[in-house]
Amino acid sequence: MVNTTKIAEPIIKPEVHIDEDVKQELLQEIQEEAQVIVHCTLVGTLICKHIRIWKSTYLVPHNSEHKSELMHAHNISLFPVWRPISPGKPANFTLVFSGLPKDCTEFDLLEIIPESGGFKCLGIKRNETDIYHIKL
Repeated sequence: MVNTTKIAEPIIKPEVHIDEDVKQELLQEIQEEAQVIVHCTLVGTLICKHIRIWKSTYLVPHNSEHKSELMHAHNISLFPVWRPISPGKPANFTLVFSGLPKDCTEFDLLEIIPESGGFKCLGIKRNETDIYHIKL
């Protein structure tokens, strides 16, 4: 004789409630921990034969005290090392910054250094992807 008795599994539906203030605070932290990626192109000249980037390069939102810090630099040397570039040839590199504030709509890329010639790109309009392509 085969036992055909079925055991009913209990239906458990836990209710999870997150305090709205805590939820908003967490969402703000996630937004600010995001990264901003800036793909840069610089064409070498007879005067500009080498490039490098200083860690004191920031994304500075308009109407804010915030500065997004440079976290990584790909295909460009960090100060004090120089990377040679060929005149007339584009040098492509990528910079990764910490996230911008949620309410930022426009920002500047500024290399703040104790000499002339720092990278500067003003009035970059914020987009939904936080991935940008700029020519320096």
